[in-house]
Amino acid sequence: MNSEPPLQQQGKPAEMKPSKSRVWLRRGLELLLFVVLIIGVRAWQQRDIVKGAAPALSGALLDGKPFVLAAKPEQPVLVHFWATWCPICKAEQGSIDSLARDNPNVITVAMQSGSSNVVQQYMREQGISFPVLIDADNQISARWGVQAVPASFIVDRDGKIRHVEIGYTTETGLRLRLWLASF
Repeated sequence: MNSEPPLQQQGKPAEMKPSKSRVWLRRGLELLLFVVLIIGVRAWQQRDIVKGAAPALSGALLDGKPFVLAAKPEQPVLVHFWATWCPICKAEQGSIDSLARDNPNVITVAMQSGSSNVVQQYMREQGISFPVLIDADNQISARWGVQAVPASFIVDRDGKIRHVEIGYTTETGLRLRLWLASF
């Protein structure tokens, strides 16, 4: 039999279990901090992103065909910036390819990814075939304010940028944004 008195009797307070309300308050504060952090990161990533009217976008596609983004396109357009060296872009490229097969209003811009030959070889190896403009010198991305890839812009029928996403975006999310921009 133990002859020592219980801890409470030795002058040490018994450990108190936090109340459920304190636990929920702490979790709520942690969630709030997480949300503020995410919003801060997104704001920093989008600090130079162009808003309002979509900048000019034109050039020769990888297949040699000319491309010009209309000032007022008939349907909403997805303008997607990506790079061959970007792992997030690689994870997202199947969605972009699927979207481009179903929708003629998808244009992509390969940013800092090398020559047309390098990008074509990469696309062959990856089994993707979406339309691509090459932005080797960052002039296109600078006009659009893109500093991080992937970056997706939805341009509505008035030629205005309706949605911007930096980072991974699902195919469903992009399809929904294109659909919403048609109203």
